[in-house]
Amino acid sequence: MSLSFERTQSVAVLGGGPGGYEAALAAAQLGAQVTLVERAGVGGSAVITDVVPSKSLIATADAAVAIAEASDLGVQLFAKGEAGRPLKPEIAINLAAVNHRLLSLARQQSDDMRASLMEAGVRIISGHGRLEGQGAIVVSTAADGTDFDRVEADTLVVSVGAAPRELPSARPDGDRILTWTQLYDMKALPEHLIVVGSGVTGAEFAGAYMNLGAEVSLVSSREQVLPGEDKDAAAVLEKVFKRGGMHVLSRSRAETVVNTGDGVEVTLTDGRVITGSHCLMAVGSVPNTKGIGLEQAGVQMTESGHIQVNRVARTSVPNIYAAGDCTTFVPLASVAAMQGRTAVFHAMGDVVIPLERRRITSNIFTAPEIATVGWQEADIDVGLVAGIAHKLPLTANPRAKMMGIKDGFVKIIASVGSGTVIGGVIVGPRASELIYPVAIAVERRLSVDQLSRVFAVYPSLSGMITDVARAMHIVDPAVMQS
Repeated sequence: MSLSFERTQSVAVLGGGPGGYEAALAAAQLGAQVTLVERAGVGGSAVITDVVPSKSLIATADAAVAIAEASDLGVQLFAKGEAGRPLKPEIAINLAAVNHRLLSLARQQSDDMRASLMEAGVRIISGHGRLEGQGAIVVSTAADGTDFDRVEADTLVVSVGAAPRELPSARPDGDRILTWTQLYDMKALPEHLIVVGSGVTGAEFAGAYMNLGAEVSLVSSREQVLPGEDKDAAAVLEKVFKRGGMHVLSRSRAETVVNTGDGVEVTLTDGRVITGSHCLMAVGSVPNTKGIGLEQAGVQMTESGHIQVNRVARTSVPNIYAAGDCTTFVPLASVAAMQGRTAVFHAMGDVVIPLERRRITSNIFTAPEIATVGWQEADIDVGLVAGIAHKLPLTANPRAKMMGIKDGFVKIIASVGSGTVIGGVIVGPRASELIYPVAIAVERRLSVDQLSRVFAVYPSLSGMITDVARAMHIVDPAVMQS
């Protein structure tokens, strides 16, 4: 169903990542004339160099672990040697083949997204774009920057994403010192990968390369990996990392990283020097907002260069919206996509539900995965919300026992008194899938009793959610007295 207007509205989108892609599709659905400007390819860095290839790499690592641990379930892999004697084969990783597959999948996804836009009637311009005032985008379409295309529109949506942050004392060279966008050029598994930064990106890649068979050292400036995440979840992951042989250097900060020709030397602020074959710098990202005309258009930004947006993705300029990692909102691909749709719906007069941070679901694709939604136990501890938390280990779940799962838990956070579900944490295989019913409970303000009354398959990992909710049963004093 499309909205009708006295004249056709026009929408120009700068950046074809998840936010820009969804904004363009939504605008076309509502009958607007839509132009999308993208320099790297539809899908942006999220599809081409970030989310799609990194999660594909992690899936490969998970497969390697599943094969290695199959003997725990009674599955034995062997080849016959001399005189028919069994030989236990070693798991080998062809990283060049793995990376080729990852980048091929990313390009296929980008091509599929491009085809969807074209089918919807979206005009796509390849090139470097910048805002010209508050009503147009100028695009440099030639490699030498000489050819230009000018796109005027009623509504502008900026979704230019972010790039890996670089430190002056540890400049990535694409050879030994790498950002996460450069990892896929490696032809062989690194002998010893030093990962600087224990946030989400650092933890995901450290875990993946450890499971692929590389020696890994993780330099963490905090006391525990994943600072800012649920402490119980971080503790489980750190235990798994150490059990797998990873060197976790807590309360350590890298001062310099040097390419020695045949390896790297990472000097810490306390004077220690760590040597390895490669170093991954995972120290955050910076928005791609410099030099694209935002200041000249009057768009307000933070000192870090992020675009200030409200809950409907609107900037300080009424007809300019922004979505994704270049904004002050939560830097997740799913959030960028929702921002893009919300921006267009708001600009074109469709029904809009302002985005609420506490209803956003996120996932860390480590092994085990860590999924969260809503308020967290740390918020209770500092008095931000009156809530209670209850946790049960996955090892108590029958399906987890069958699958040989050793680590993980389900935690639900509920309001005091009413028992309304206001948050949750799941640590375990496919936590990204298991968190969905908890997210629905948060979104629809269900109580723990209502959540516990939903029939879960027996045996199933999702049954753990009803087990936790059932353990949080709220007793009504009036009912007890009657």
